[in-house]
Amino acid sequence: MAYIAIAIFVVAYMLIISEKVQRTVVGLTGAMLMIFAGILTQEQAIHHIDFNTIGLLAGMMIIVNITSETGLFNYLAVWSAKKVQANPVKLLIVLSALTAVCSAFLDNVTTVLLTVPVTFSITSQLKVPVQPFLVAQILASNIGGTATLIGDPPNIMIGSAVPELDFMAFITNLAGVCIVIFLVTIAILIAIYGKKLVTTSELQAQIMQMDEKKELRDTALLKKCLIVLALTILTFMLHSQLHLESASVALGGASLLMLISISRHEEMVAKILSRLEWLAIFFFVGLFVLVGGLMETGVIKAMATEAINITEGDVTMTTMLILWLSAIASAFVDNIPFVATLIPMIKEMGAMGMTNLEPLWWALSLGACLGGNGTLIGASANVVVAGMASQHGHKISFVGYMKIAFPMMILSIIISSVYIYFRYL
Repeated sequence: MAYIAIAIFVVAYMLIISEKVQRTVVGLTGAMLMIFAGILTQEQAIHHIDFNTIGLLAGMMIIVNITSETGLFNYLAVWSAKKVQANPVKLLIVLSALTAVCSAFLDNVTTVLLTVPVTFSITSQLKVPVQPFLVAQILASNIGGTATLIGDPPNIMIGSAVPELDFMAFITNLAGVCIVIFLVTIAILIAIYGKKLVTTSELQAQIMQMDEKKELRDTALLKKCLIVLALTILTFMLHSQLHLESASVALGGASLLMLISISRHEEMVAKILSRLEWLAIFFFVGLFVLVGGLMETGVIKAMATEAINITEGDVTMTTMLILWLSAIASAFVDNIPFVATLIPMIKEMGAMGMTNLEPLWWALSLGACLGGNGTLIGASANVVVAGMASQHGHKISFVGYMKIAFPMMILSIIISSVYIYFRYL
């Protein structure tokens, strides 16, 4: 049975990497094959689906979808541009910082979907190349998403699997190193692109004449969204003391916002729910069942035993192996299935007598989230930005992006290695 499970998993993984078949279709088909092959019963498959991860994703998507109706993100972009007198270099810094901060508290894909269209608008008015801004926003979204429990799917999965790693634990352990990596990344990007980011004072004056308040379409709804978002983030900070799972917090916030803003408008409720990233949600469902098949057949336990044999159970060596392996792998394959495979493996290491697992969890988070910056297919946000760029006639080539992003990703992992070594080992 183990060989059948491995075969199904490997074929599914190869199809996900090849992008020949849509990944959600691959995930669900692989999950069904696990059940039809007798590796898992339907009850076991349902047991392996992490509904905390799915609930957290769905809840935050609902809150963001309603908030996007207010025009808040366009307002923030225009306001930011005016604050730096529409200076292209300063604008690159500000838009990247805005993307990083939003990505820390919202899903990365949602963040770039909201900030990138405004970037196209402002750069076209200033007649500066848009590519440096897009590369900066891809990198910033993945770095910012690394800093919190809700910023990036790998962190959501890790936090869900390890209850003691709550919202505040992610911020206190990862936010500092993410700020350092962000500052280093932006400094290098300015060194690379700085000479290209030049515009005229006349074009800057046009941006300064824009009225950001006109971007706000519904101020009454905006107030409700901000109150609920603040309440939700506050509850995230206290969720372990309140004995609430993170999915309950996110879905509670989503329900409250729908109740006070769109409860009487059936069409609006249908519109908001239809705009959830259902492809991502069902991809997770299929993935959890695929990994469940490997767990039930003992494959994950065998992988954990082999990893401990290679590193001889040494925490420092194991931590660095996970950090670098997850970073390199996440640059070329989707980090979500990779993390879904490694979480049970690390848990198995704990069951086999490795006592200090905390450095391993932070290594997995930093490696998987930051590793996604390495190539255009490393993270969902990268794929989305590249797609939006090509729609606007600005193709970002795989090799062109990788030449800049891959060395910067390696640098971020070197910084992470130093940080983990001196703080935890």
